[in-house]
Amino acid sequence: MPRLLAIDYGSKRTGIAVTDPLQIIATALETVRSHDLLSYLVAYAQREPIEAFIVGMPKRLDNTESENAARVKAFIKLLRKKFPEIPIHEHDERFTSSMALQAMIASGSKKGDRREKGNIDKISATIILQSYMEGRR
Repeated sequence: MPRLLAIDYGSKRTGIAVTDPLQIIATALETVRSHDLLSYLVAYAQREPIEAFIVGMPKRLDNTESENAARVKAFIKLLRKKFPEIPIHEHDERFTSSMALQAMIASGSKKGDRREKGNIDKISATIILQSYMEGRR
C-alpha cells in the first residue's frame, strides 16, 4: 500500500513525515533544504510509492492565510507539475511548531536538540500528517 507523505514547507528548511505502508503510523522522516526538496521527493518516490502529499498550509488565528502561504502555494504548483498523478491535500498547520516543541520537551529531548530547528520541522510535519489521518477517520 502506498504511503502518505506530509510536508511542512519553509523558506529555508522543509520537514517531511511519512506513514508506514499500512497508513497507521505517522513518522518523522527528514528535514531537507527547501531548494533541494523536489529532487529529494523524486528520489523518494522512486523507492517508495506515494498515495498523496499532505502540505501544511500556514494560517493565522482568524483562518486567513499567513505571509508564508504564497510560498507554499508556489511550491504546490511545482509539486503538481512534477507529480501530476499524485493528489495534493492542503492541511492547516497552525500551532504545529509550538506543538512540536512541547512534544520534544515532554519526551525529554535535550535543550540542544530542541534548538535544532530541523528537528522541529520534521516533528511539525509528523503532527500535520497525524492530524490529516485523524480527520480521514
